[in-house]
Amino acid sequence: MKEFNKPPFQQKAIAIGFTVGVHVVALVGLLFLGMSKPPEPPKQIKTVLIKPEDLKPVTREETPFEETAHQNIAEEITQEAEPSVEPAPAIPTPAALPPVDHSKAEAQKAAAAAKAQERAEQKAAEQANRAEKQRQATEAAQAKAQADAKAAAQAKAEASKADAKAQQAAAAKAEAARQKAEQAAAEAKAAQQKANALKKAEQLEKQKSLNAKAAADAKAKADAQAKAAEAKRKAEADAKAKAAHDAKVKADAAAKVNQDAKTKAAADAKAKADAQAKATEAKRKAEADAKAKAAHDAKAKAEADAKAKAAHDAKAKAAADAKAKADAEARERAAEEAKASSARKAAEEAATKKAESKRIASTAKRDFENKIRRAWDTPSGSSGKTATARIQLNDDGSVRSAVVNSSDPDMRASIEAAIRAAAPYPMPSDPEARQQARSLTSTFKAQ
Repeated sequence: MKEFNKPPFQQKAIAIGFTVGVHVVALVGLLFLGMSKPPEPPKQIKTVLIKPEDLKPVTREETPFEETAHQNIAEEITQEAEPSVEPAPAIPTPAALPPVDHSKAEAQKAAAAAKAQERAEQKAAEQANRAEKQRQATEAAQAKAQADAKAAAQAKAEASKADAKAQQAAAAKAEAARQKAEQAAAEAKAAQQKANALKKAEQLEKQKSLNAKAAADAKAKADAQAKAAEAKRKAEADAKAKAAHDAKVKADAAAKVNQDAKTKAAADAKAKADAQAKATEAKRKAEADAKAKAAHDAKAKAEADAKAKAAHDAKAKAAADAKAKADAEARERAAEEAKASSARKAAEEAATKKAESKRIASTAKRDFENKIRRAWDTPSGSSGKTATARIQLNDDGSVRSAVVNSSDPDMRASIEAAIRAAAPYPMPSDPEARQQARSLTSTFKAQ
């Protein structure tokens, strides 16, 4: 079987959950940005130019010589001539020495000169060695000072570079956080817009469904009102026709009774007039006979009188009998007319009651169909399909049996569910209308 449409409240729960989740993420991001420390502004990098004169002088190594190291070095560097050879010290000789051998003296003098020259060369070499050491120490001190200055400058540059790098990292971190917050806000806004669009679409769909349902209800109500008006008009026309028929029947009966009365009265008057005329004629004849036959015998007169009296009594009796017979016939005809009128009235009342019961049952069946249609959840994809349902109800309005014929099993199942869900049905109070309303056959078409 196909799945029915999901209830609207589940779709609303999904949309509400999605919206709440987006708002929670956005609030957490905003709280994180608000509680974090603001990034420090980047420090200004200052470049300081140092002159060699501004450097701290280096303490020179003290020497036993009066000359300074740089002066000694300068003299050594600028010296072009060979170092002077100090003369040999004069050796005092006693005056009274005996003459010696000049060759030996010269040899000794040469040896002494060589020795003195050797000492002078040794002294010069020592001085040169000391000067070289002093120069190396000065150069080492200068190199150390320069290295210290360069290391300080490099350390300062490294510190400035580290500060700039830290500031750049902080700025990059702040920019990343800002971009992340903007992205989260944009995503939250997009999610909100999407949720709003979904909610708006759902509201439009719901409004459309409500409008369609309201239009269907209005149409059904209009149809019901039109049918009710037609039924009312027909009932009023039937009532008017019945009243006119009853009035006509009553008028005919009254006219007949009046005609019979008039006929009877005329007959009675004629019979009475005839009797009176005959009596008058007999009396006149008798008197004439009596006057004419005054001379006749009294017996003849008496017989004539007796005969006239007998004739008069017979005529009177016949008139009375005729009147009694006519009265009996009139009463019999009136009784028959009354009986026929009562039968017609009872038949008309029965027909009216039957029509009213039929109308009540028809209205109840229409209400049952409307109730089933309101409880019917139309399956998706079944537009245009039809189904016929035969329903049997109990006297209390519960469903006794329901048989639905349809080519689509979803239509059949949904209509059976709607019939069961709409029970119990409000049954009419009239027994005959209730009996008619217990069985109905309806056709349902999916819109």
